[in-house]
Amino acid sequence: MKFPGKVAMVLAAGVTCASASDLAILRNGNSIRSERHEVVGAVTRLYLSQSSSGYIEIPSDQIERFEKDTSPLPAPANTPAQPVVARPQAQQALTREGLDQVVNGAGERHQIDPDFINSVIRAESGFQQNAVSKKGAQGLMQLMPGTASQLGVRNTLDPNANVEGGTKYLRELLEKYNYDVPKALAAYNAGSKRVDQYHGIPPYHETQAYVARIIRDFNKKKIAENPALARQGKAKRPNSASGTQHSVASATPSHPSKSASAPTHKAGTSLANSVPKGPQTASR
Repeated sequence: MKFPGKVAMVLAAGVTCASASDLAILRNGNSIRSERHEVVGAVTRLYLSQSSSGYIEIPSDQIERFEKDTSPLPAPANTPAQPVVARPQAQQALTREGLDQVVNGAGERHQIDPDFINSVIRAESGFQQNAVSKKGAQGLMQLMPGTASQLGVRNTLDPNANVEGGTKYLRELLEKYNYDVPKALAAYNAGSKRVDQYHGIPPYHETQAYVARIIRDFNKKKIAENPALARQGKAKRPNSASGTQHSVASATPSHPSKSASAPTHKAGTSLANSVPKGPQTASR
């Protein structure tokens, strides 16, 4: 973010700094490691290295707190080295325009509506490109290391690779579940084994709320683009996991041979509130 010279001088007086490595704990549960941070106006600037060139900016109200980085210090010279698990290299954040190009390209290659991909990204990371969850999910689409490896993603914090891998994974899940969008989303969150075990969305409050949040966000975008879709949403069918009703819209992730008509959540209803609350999922 660039400010005119005079404004930058005024803001500099209100900057607070941290001299040690720390963890920014976000309100969505993710965390971002940084060497230091500065609060500049309404945003907090997280520096990814000791230099001032690589940093990301996050609205300060999205950061819940800071914690000290508890990563182990290097062993003394006379101590045998311990195995170290390499962490992905943080990347300089893309602009929103650049990210839109990445999402649009992935959507075109894998025949998935970019709005749907963006709804998943919003739920997964809040568009924080270097987000890392407490359980190790990484990047915009919060890929677990094992999943990323299977998808051929070498650096999960590279926005291009992360979105490409996450979109490819979404496509695989949509095909696996015959373009049943709620099942595919549930599998993305809790894993296919859980969806297969329960023959639908698992009885996990976290997963049910996740599915409902994405479908609601996607529906909102499509209805804003085409209000007629709200009237088309009269058609319903029961959800296999909970018995709740889903409306059907045509502006959903597309099938390679036709425009797939997949279930979307009825506006104003919440899947998470219509089923018994179960244990929290431990997938990510």
